[in-house]
Amino acid sequence: MLYHLFDYLYNHYHFPGARLFQYISFRAGMAMVLSLVISVIFGGRIIAFLRKLQIGETVRDLGLAGQNQKAGTPTMGGVIIIMATVIPCLLMARLDNVYILLMLLAITWLSAIGFADDYIKVFKKDKQGLKGKFKIAGQVGLGLIVGLTMLLNKEVVVRMTPAAAQAYGYEVVREIHTMGKKAPSLTYVHVKAPITNVPFFKNNELDYSRFLGDNAKDFVWLFFIVMTIVVVTAVSNGANLTDGLDGLAAGTSAIVIAVLGILAYVSGNSKAAEYLNILYIPQSGELVVFIACLLGGCIGFLWHNVFPARVFMGDTGSLMLGGMIATLAIVIRKELLIPALCGIFFIETLSVILQVWYFKYTKKKYGEGRRLFKMAPLHHHFQKAGLHEVSIVVRFWIVQIFLALVTLITLKIR
Repeated sequence: MLYHLFDYLYNHYHFPGARLFQYISFRAGMAMVLSLVISVIFGGRIIAFLRKLQIGETVRDLGLAGQNQKAGTPTMGGVIIIMATVIPCLLMARLDNVYILLMLLAITWLSAIGFADDYIKVFKKDKQGLKGKFKIAGQVGLGLIVGLTMLLNKEVVVRMTPAAAQAYGYEVVREIHTMGKKAPSLTYVHVKAPITNVPFFKNNELDYSRFLGDNAKDFVWLFFIVMTIVVVTAVSNGANLTDGLDGLAAGTSAIVIAVLGILAYVSGNSKAAEYLNILYIPQSGELVVFIACLLGGCIGFLWHNVFPARVFMGDTGSLMLGGMIATLAIVIRKELLIPALCGIFFIETLSVILQVWYFKYTKKKYGEGRRLFKMAPLHHHFQKAGLHEVSIVVRFWIVQIFLALVTLITLKIR
C-alpha cells in the first residue's frame, strides 16, 4: 500500500525520500520492524484478551514434568503472528505482485483452518477439535490453489536463454532484449516451465516433464499438483506436531523462514541467481518483504512463548506456519530442499509414524504393543528421559540451525 502511495508521490511530485520505497531491502527492513512492534507490544494485549475470553486451556495429562503448570495458559496465540504478518505486508509489499497475493490468500486460508480447530477445542469443549478429514480437505484445497497458480498464471515464470527454451520446447511468455552494438539482441526469455532447483546436480535444475519421461509428459501438471498437495499437507502437519514445548515450533519456524528469506532474495535477484547458477524467478524478490513480516511475527511471538509460556500458538499458528513454509518453498522452486530445511519437522513426524508402526507390528507379532520411543513426538521422548524442556528446545534449535546451514551450502555444492 505504501509502495504504491510513495511511487505515485515520487513520479508526480518528486517527493523527498519517496524513492526509498522502491528498494525491497528498505521495505523488508521496515516491515520486520513493524512486525516486531505489533507482536511484542500489542501481543501482550492480545494475550490479555484471550485470557479474558478463555477460562483456561485444559492440558491433557501425559505424565510429563511441569505439565500441570501449563493448565490455564491461553491458546490461539497464532493470531499474534498472523496480525504481525498481514498488517505490515499490506503496508509495505507491492499488492499487484502475484506472489504476494498468493501468500496473503494462503495465510488467510490456513489461519481459518487452524482457528476453526482451536475454536472447537476451546469454546465447544471438544478435545478432538476440527475433524481430520476437514483439516486434510483444507490443506488439499490450498495445495490445489498453489499448484494451479504455478501452472496457469502468466506472471509465474522463470528466466532462461532462448536456446534452452527452444531445446526444451517451453512456452515463451516474454522476450528480454538488450541493445547490442548495432541492434537489439535476444538475451533471455521468460518461460512457463515445470522446473525446480535440485541440490548437488551440476545444472542445479530438474524438469518434471523430462523426469517423468516422454510417455508421461502430458501428465506433468497432475504430478506437479499432487506433489504440491503432499508438500503443503506434510509440512503443515509436521509443524503442528512440533508445537509441543514452549518456543519449540516458533523458534524452529523462525530459523526455517530466515533461510527461505535468503533463498527468495537470491532467486529474485538476477545477478545473485546468475552467480549461484540457480533459477532466476522474476518478481519473486517481493517475497522477501512478506518473509520479513512472517519472521518478525515469529520472533515477536517468542517474546511471549518462551518458557514459561504466557500463550500457546495453537493450531491457529502451527498449521499456518507449516503451510506457509511449504508454500514459500514451492513458489521459489526449492521444494526439494524441504527434507533438510525442515529437518526438525521431518524428524518429529517420522517419530510419530515409527511409533505407531512399531506398536502395531509388535502387537501383531507378540500379542502386546511395544513402543520404540518413550513417547512421540520425539521432544516428549526426551522429556520422559528427564531433560528439562528448555534444554530440549534450545538443542532442537541448534540442530535446526545446522540443517539450515546445510541447506544454504547446497547452493554451491554441485
